[in-house]
Amino acid sequence: MLRDCADGLRMALGTLTAIPVPVSRVDRRVAGWAMAAAPLVGVLLAAVSGAVLAGALWAGVSPLLAAVAAVGAVALLTRGLHWDGLADVADGLGSGADADRALAVMKRSDIGPFGVITLVFVVLLQVAAVAALAEEGTGAAVAGLAAALVSGRLAVTWACTRLVGAARPEGLGAFVSGTVPYPAAAAVTGVVLAVGLVEWTWCAAVAAGLVVAGGVLVWVCRRLGGITGDVLGALVESAAGAALVTAAAL
Repeated sequence: MLRDCADGLRMALGTLTAIPVPVSRVDRRVAGWAMAAAPLVGVLLAAVSGAVLAGALWAGVSPLLAAVAAVGAVALLTRGLHWDGLADVADGLGSGADADRALAVMKRSDIGPFGVITLVFVVLLQVAAVAALAEEGTGAAVAGLAAALVSGRLAVTWACTRLVGAARPEGLGAFVSGTVPYPAAAAVTGVVLAVGLVEWTWCAAVAAGLVVAGGVLVWVCRRLGGITGDVLGALVESAAGAALVTAAAL
């Protein structure tokens, strides 16, 4: 079990970030550990991007530029994979085609108009929310950013439970779908929400992110029949955006 857990942590880092991490064994059992540990990757990203944000504000940079730097740091650490997934899903669903054709659109390397519009909107939304939080103070901005990054990865954990199937018989979605047991997902969620005992806005932001990501997941599953790697990326970014907006509003 300890070896599975260690391999799962390494797989989570290697899959959800740009950090090159060697994994001695990769199978569905390890994948389950990896997807359950996804929120821990959010903690790591929050530590780095939060440091960038705090450092920029301390140096006297405007809240808007500091927000751009923080969001850009996340994109750099993840190679923009989740944004790419969001754009692909927007193109697939925006095409109005049936499931097979929509999945084919999502597999293409180019980004269409629906993807561009969605990507620009979500990036601007995230930057604007972080900037609004930064105007309230460094602590509020870092906390909101952390809630968003953890919420997005927690959405991935739930999308990989047996509640959801895979849209394709191959690919990342098929490999990780159904690998996280419900008790594990519930336990991870409990740990994440326990932070709300100290800061109630954390719970509200995380919950909002999960609700929005859940709505996106239901919509995607009705259209495509399940998850893909791109869908997981879309869940990350939609949850993060919702969490940031909620934190800024509160």
